Amino acid sequence: MTALGPVAWPPAPIPTGRLVLRTAESRDRTTFVELFSSPEVYTYLGGARPRAELDRVMPEAPGQRPGLFVIDLDGAMISTVTLDRRDANRPGRLRPDGEEAEIGYLLLPRAWGHGYAAEACAAALGWFADALPGEPVVLCTQTANARSVRLAEKLGFTELERFEEFGAEQWFGAWSPGHTVRRRG
Repeated sequence: MTALGPVAWPPAPIPTGRLVLRTAESRDRTTFVELFSSPEVYTYLGGARPRAELDRVMPEAPGQRPGLFVIDLDGAMISTVTLDRRDANRPGRLRPDGEEAEIGYLLLPRAWGHGYAAEACAAALGWFADALPGEPVVLCTQTANARSVRLAEKLGFTELERFEEFGAEQWFGAWSPGHTVRRRG
């Protein structure tokens, strides 16, 4: 993965109607451990990591990197949304050389069903569109994760292809502010 590009990081906190997207802080460590060790969160992501291992290896201030936003509700972390460069060696890309920006999100189960993912991802996409105008964003999720596919469509991602990866069928789509993204090829 390469950096997002010439963007100032960290950005100022991004308020939404109910949430704030902000950079990670040391006070978020316990929530990162809870998030990464949750079997429910990692159902479609290859399985959760053991809590004891995470407690041992997690840095005191996790998530301190460009592209990772903590989603904060009422002063506490409930999830993350990330913008990274998609590995060019993976299937699913818009350009022959790949490396498109890819959005990802993880929410604690107690935050599911409230519209927080849609609100946070829309804010992150808005920030990205301002920071790197005209650059598309891709999203990949298992087709079995119907909630994630619905969220992608709600956010305005257009399905471009499906392929097999990690032993499961994947849904791959793209989003671009102001114009339709067309299937490559």
